[in-house]
Amino acid sequence: MSIEVEGVSKYYGDQAALDKVNFSLGKGEIVGFLGPNGAGKSTMMKIISCYLPPSEGTVKVAGYDIFDHSIKVRKKVGYLPETNPLYPEMYIREYLRFVAGIYKLKNKSNLIEEMIETVGLQREAHKKIGQISKGYKQRVGLAQALIHNPDVLILDEPTSGLDPNQLEDIRGLIRKIGSEKTVLLSTHIMQEVEAICDRVVIINQGKIVADSSVSELKEERDVNATLVSTNKGLNLDKIRQIEGVLKVQNLKKGTLRIISERGASIGPKITALASEDGIEIEELRKEERTLEDVFKSLTK
Repeated sequence: MSIEVEGVSKYYGDQAALDKVNFSLGKGEIVGFLGPNGAGKSTMMKIISCYLPPSEGTVKVAGYDIFDHSIKVRKKVGYLPETNPLYPEMYIREYLRFVAGIYKLKNKSNLIEEMIETVGLQREAHKKIGQISKGYKQRVGLAQALIHNPDVLILDEPTSGLDPNQLEDIRGLIRKIGSEKTVLLSTHIMQEVEAICDRVVIINQGKIVADSSVSELKEERDVNATLVSTNKGLNLDKIRQIEGVLKVQNLKKGTLRIISERGASIGPKITALASEDGIEIEELRKEERTLEDVFKSLTK
């Protein structure tokens, strides 16, 4: 495993930012790390990157323990924090040379040009960092995280504030990188997770509340939603009495969203009720749950 987290807790006084967290990531996996603000995402990422020590538990990166082999772990990890740590007065190549020097890398010039090409900075490479757009600054941040060829890449909100074109470019770049490395990606954008990630880990109030693939996560939840449109209004009391129905939402005249237990077969019963009352059904379909729906149900 590229990342192994076992029983990790982090306390600030009496408050537990992380509470016995367990998960692991394999090589070549892109994992979305989700949670509401204050759930413990950034704290966990800082622990993995050796920026913060845990209060309890163990973390291994590429087989190295963060306590026993901290320097080796840092060499294996590329980290792009939410606040991109750039020097606006430096030229792009100058900054990357500075980062390469910190890692004591050889062939700096070749590595810098390789990174510029990898992250698509060719057009802007002659500029100072303070002169380029936020999208290109994110590319510079990715270049500094990748320049030492780490096994693990940790990205905290890497696409925050980008326009749609920049979003697509950065997402494509992350997918490309993820084919060779392990990527742990924190974001609040659910469409991004569905577009990029193989797996999702959701944390809430310092505890892991879900860990599975996107498709499995959406199927595992214990409720269904059914959308019904009719030419006249259905009898809501009769619908509520159908076995398995949990909630009825009146969206607009003649249109209902019916929340039911997973496995409950309510379609035929709704059709029968409509027929009894002489009501024509214009649409009856199961509504696919989004990752955002699942996220809300797990974190509210």
